[in-house]
Amino acid sequence: MKYIVDSYAWIEYFEGTNEGEKVKNFVENTENEIITNILNIAELSNYFKRKNLDFHKPYKILISFSKIYNFDVNFSKDAGYLCAEIRKEIRSFGLIDAFVLLTARRINAKIITGDRHFKSFKEAILIR
Repeated sequence: MKYIVDSYAWIEYFEGTNEGEKVKNFVENTENEIITNILNIAELSNYFKRKNLDFHKPYKILISFSKIYNFDVNFSKDAGYLCAEIRKEIRSFGLIDAFVLLTARRINAKIITGDRHFKSFKEAILIR
Protein backbone atom coordinates (compact mmCIF):
# COMPACT_ATOMS: atom_id res chain seq x y z
CA MET A 1 0.00 0.00 0.00
CA LYS A 2 1.12 3.58 -0.65
CA TYR A 3 1.20 6.01 2.25
CA ILE A 4 2.03 9.70 2.28
CA VAL A 5 3.47 10.79 5.59
CA ASP A 6 2.76 14.45 6.21
CA SER A 7 4.77 16.85 8.35
CA TYR A 8 2.60 16.34 11.42
CA ALA A 9 3.13 12.59 11.29
CA TRP A 10 6.89 12.85 10.67
CA ILE A 11 7.27 15.19 13.66
CA GLU A 12 5.44 12.73 15.91
CA TYR A 13 7.61 9.91 14.56
CA PHE A 14 10.85 11.81 15.22
CA GLU A 15 9.70 12.88 18.69
CA GLY A 16 8.82 9.29 19.59
CA THR A 17 5.33 10.07 20.85
CA ASN A 18 2.41 7.63 21.12
CA GLU A 19 1.14 9.01 17.82
CA GLY A 20 4.66 8.58 16.46
CA GLU A 21 4.52 4.88 17.33
CA LYS A 22 1.49 4.58 15.03
CA VAL A 23 3.47 6.29 12.28
CA LYS A 24 6.39 3.97 12.91
CA ASN A 25 4.16 0.96 12.19
CA PHE A 26 3.53 2.33 8.69
CA VAL A 27 6.97 3.78 7.97
CA GLU A 28 9.06 0.84 9.09
CA ASN A 29 6.89 -1.83 7.47
CA THR A 30 8.86 -2.79 4.38
CA GLU A 31 5.67 -3.90 2.60
CA ASN A 32 4.50 -0.27 2.50
CA GLU A 33 5.57 2.34 -0.01
CA ILE A 34 6.22 5.54 1.94
CA ILE A 35 6.05 8.88 0.13
CA THR A 36 6.73 12.41 1.31
CA ASN A 37 5.69 15.46 -0.67
CA ILE A 38 8.74 17.65 -1.30
CA LEU A 39 7.02 20.63 0.37
CA ASN A 40 6.83 18.69 3.63
CA ILE A 41 10.62 18.71 3.75
CA ALA A 42 10.49 22.51 3.84
CA GLU A 43 7.90 22.38 6.64
CA LEU A 44 10.05 19.95 8.61
CA SER A 45 13.31 21.87 8.19
CA ASN A 46 11.43 25.00 9.27
CA TYR A 47 10.04 23.23 12.34
CA PHE A 48 13.44 21.86 13.40
CA LYS A 49 15.16 25.22 12.86
CA ARG A 50 12.53 27.10 14.91
CA LYS A 51 12.98 24.57 17.74
CA ASN A 52 16.80 24.89 17.50
CA LEU A 53 17.04 21.18 16.73
CA ASP A 54 19.41 19.53 14.28
CA PHE A 55 17.54 18.29 11.20
CA HIS A 56 20.48 16.35 9.73
CA LYS A 57 19.71 12.94 11.25
CA PRO A 58 15.89 13.14 10.86
CA TYR A 59 16.40 14.22 7.24
CA LYS A 60 18.61 11.20 6.55
CA ILE A 61 16.03 8.90 8.16
CA LEU A 62 13.20 10.45 6.15
CA ILE A 63 15.13 10.04 2.91
CA SER A 64 15.98 6.43 3.73
CA PHE A 65 12.37 5.40 4.45
CA SER A 66 10.55 7.60 1.96
CA LYS A 67 10.34 8.40 -1.71
CA ILE A 68 10.07 12.13 -2.37
CA TYR A 69 7.15 13.24 -4.50
CA ASN A 70 7.97 16.20 -6.70
CA PHE A 71 5.63 17.97 -9.08
CA ASP A 72 5.42 20.32 -12.04
CA VAL A 73 3.80 23.67 -12.75
CA ASN A 74 0.44 22.11 -13.71
CA PHE A 75 0.33 20.17 -10.46
CA SER A 76 0.99 23.44 -8.60
CA LYS A 77 -1.88 25.12 -10.44
CA ASP A 78 -4.22 22.23 -9.64
CA ALA A 79 -3.20 22.28 -5.96
CA GLY A 80 -4.03 25.98 -5.80
CA TYR A 81 -7.46 25.34 -7.30
CA LEU A 82 -8.04 22.45 -4.90
CA CYS A 83 -7.08 24.59 -1.91
CA ALA A 84 -9.47 27.36 -2.99
CA GLU A 85 -12.32 24.85 -3.30
CA ILE A 86 -11.65 23.27 0.08
CA ARG A 87 -11.37 26.66 1.80
CA LYS A 88 -15.01 27.27 0.94
CA GLU A 89 -15.75 24.65 3.63
CA ILE A 90 -12.57 24.57 5.75
CA ARG A 91 -11.33 28.17 5.96
CA SER A 92 -8.00 27.34 7.58
CA PHE A 93 -7.04 24.53 5.19
CA GLY A 94 -3.39 25.04 4.28
CA LEU A 95 -1.91 25.31 0.83
CA ILE A 96 0.69 22.64 1.58
CA ASP A 97 -2.15 20.42 2.83
CA ALA A 98 -3.72 20.80 -0.62
CA PHE A 99 -0.45 19.64 -2.21
CA VAL A 100 -0.43 16.59 0.07
CA LEU A 101 -4.08 15.78 -0.65
CA LEU A 102 -3.60 16.17 -4.40
CA THR A 103 -0.53 13.95 -4.22
CA ALA A 104 -2.60 11.25 -2.52
CA ARG A 105 -5.31 11.53 -5.13
CA ARG A 106 -2.89 11.42 -8.06
CA ILE A 107 -0.98 8.36 -6.87
CA ASN A 108 -3.87 6.58 -5.10
CA ALA A 109 -2.33 6.72 -1.62
CA LYS A 110 -3.50 7.24 1.94
CA ILE A 111 -2.25 10.16 4.05
CA ILE A 112 -0.85 9.43 7.50
CA THR A 113 -1.57 12.54 9.56
CA GLY A 114 -2.78 13.96 12.83
CA ASP A 115 -3.89 17.19 11.18
CA ARG A 116 -7.62 17.57 11.83
CA HIS A 117 -8.04 19.48 8.57
CA PHE A 118 -7.96 16.07 6.90
CA LYS A 119 -10.66 14.40 9.04
CA SER A 120 -13.36 14.56 6.37
CA PHE A 121 -11.21 13.20 3.54
CA LYS A 122 -11.34 9.50 2.64
CA GLU A 123 -7.63 9.60 1.81
CA ALA A 124 -6.66 10.35 5.43
CA ILE A 125 -5.69 8.00 8.22
CA LEU A 126 -5.72 10.06 11.42
CA ILE A 127 -3.21 9.01 14.08
CA ARG A 128 -4.91 10.94 16.85
